[in-house]
Amino acid sequence: MKVIAFNGSARRDGNTAALVRHVFSELEKEGIETELVQMAGERMRGCIACYKCWQRKDGRCAVTDDSVNEWIGKMAAADGIILASPTYFADITSEMKALVDRSGMTARANGEMFRRKVGAAVIAVRRGGAIHAFDSLNHFFLISQMIVPGSDYWNFGVGRDIGEVEKDEEGVATMRTLGENMAWLLKKLTSL
Repeated sequence: MKVIAFNGSARRDGNTAALVRHVFSELEKEGIETELVQMAGERMRGCIACYKCWQRKDGRCAVTDDSVNEWIGKMAAADGIILASPTYFADITSEMKALVDRSGMTARANGEMFRRKVGAAVIAVRRGGAIHAFDSLNHFFLISQMIVPGSDYWNFGVGRDIGEVEKDEEGVATMRTLGENMAWLLKKLTSL
C-alpha cells in the first residue's frame, strides 16, 4: 500500500510539510509506504477547459509543460492521496487548486480514476480560513468518489513561521490520529 501526499505550499519543508510528516509517521508504523511531493517552485496553470482528456481518454491532461501529468500518474497508482495546503486568503494555494482542477477533470474523463481511493486534506493556517480551505479539498475527494477518513478534530495545524506548527499540540495530535485512521481504513479496504 502507498500514500502519496502533495505539499501545495510555496515553502518547501515548512509547516504544511511538517503536518504531513506527522500523518506519515503513523502510516509508516503500519507498514504503509509514503511519498511527499513538494510543489514549491513549480509553475503551473489551471484547467484550460479544452476537454481533450475526454476525447483522448489516456489518463493525461492536455497541458504538458509542467509536472501535473506525472503527479496524476502518482495519484492513480497510489491507494491513498493526501492534499496539503497552507491557507491563502481563506482557501488553498493556486498551485493546489490547479492540481485539483486538472487531476479531477482528467480522472473523471478516464473512468473516475480516483474512485474508492482514500483521500485526506491537511491544512496549515496562521489564524483564520482553515475550515474553508479544508472544505475545498474535501469537495475534491467527495466528487471524485473517494473515501475520506476523519480525525478527532478538523485536519489543520496553527503556525506562521517555519516550525511554529510543531508547538500546536492539538494540531499535531490531530495529524497523528488522522494517520492512524487512514492506515486502519486502507487496511480494511485492502482486505475486501
